[in-house]
Amino acid sequence: MLSEKYIVNIGPQHPSTHGGLHVEAVMDGEIVVDAIVHLGYVHRSVEKIAESRTYAQFVPYTSRLDYLASHLPTLGYCQAVEKLLGLQVPERAEYIRVIMAELSRIASHLVFVGSCAIDLGATTGLIYCLRDRERIMDLFEMSSGQRMLAAYMRIGGIAEDWPEEFIPALKSFLNDLPSMLEEYRGLLNGNEILQARLNGIGILSAEEALRYGVTGPNLRASGVEYDLRKADPYGIYERFAFSVPTAQRGDCWARFIVRLAEIEQSASIIWQALKDLPDGEIKAKVPRVIKPQKGLEVYHRIESSKGELGYYIASDGSENPYRLHVRAPSFVNLMVLPLISRGGKLQDIVANIATLDPVLGESDR
Repeated sequence: MLSEKYIVNIGPQHPSTHGGLHVEAVMDGEIVVDAIVHLGYVHRSVEKIAESRTYAQFVPYTSRLDYLASHLPTLGYCQAVEKLLGLQVPERAEYIRVIMAELSRIASHLVFVGSCAIDLGATTGLIYCLRDRERIMDLFEMSSGQRMLAAYMRIGGIAEDWPEEFIPALKSFLNDLPSMLEEYRGLLNGNEILQARLNGIGILSAEEALRYGVTGPNLRASGVEYDLRKADPYGIYERFAFSVPTAQRGDCWARFIVRLAEIEQSASIIWQALKDLPDGEIKAKVPRVIKPQKGLEVYHRIESSKGELGYYIASDGSENPYRLHVRAPSFVNLMVLPLISRGGKLQDIVANIATLDPVLGESDR
């Protein structure tokens, strides 16, 4: 006898959907036949807002795209405008930008590890990761006055130089980071429940990842060694030695361990930047009223914590962008959720969402 398919709604208010994500799980008994993704629950028209704001006024909006790694989307936007204007950023500002960007990457990955743990039932994992992430939030507060949505980058450089207590606090955090990672691995990596929930689940092949345009840790977990910081360096990233962690299986477990390894590489970049940090100016001379030449357009991309984050800006010669479009990695990466969920169980959809690590602020921009 043929079974009758039925739908189980996941979200948009479900805690494990990482925001306003709605997934219709089409079930045949206990097997997922399809997973239909519905976006748009937190749409804020950020791109259209940009067109009614000056180039400088739009800076604070960018940190609200990926609010878990707020310096990264702001960095991408500022560099896009600088490319449009042909601005040269001072050396000290470049080094500080790299340090803040990599701290944001670590903060984002700590939320990933903790939220992945609690999505699968391990509450302690979240508490440990948020405890350690608070030290990064303290650093953001020291430098900008803001903990989470720190609009610290500026077109041409940064807002303010660091206070005296910043570097000692940063070094203290970096020195403690290896023991933090060891604690996560001891708590989570060997846990047989976590292993059962992630190993062999949600497999995404390299070919499928490339076909869908997946980038970032999700692509590298499928065996593709592609990182924009090396493949198409921006800022001063070509000055730093670091490796690009990859895995081969492309399953949930691979996506988990790749991000843990990336935290170590980000810490290595920060140590190198601190060692070479120069004195000097923190901001270029930027016109009070920014009016790029009419007809200019630019596309600039960076390696965000979620993958390739790109900004397309077109100028009509006015104070506001004529057109601004964001290439949001979370939006693109979510498109593979039906692909990796079919044939699995309902519980696997939760693991798949957790390890794809979307942030709905940039998906519903």
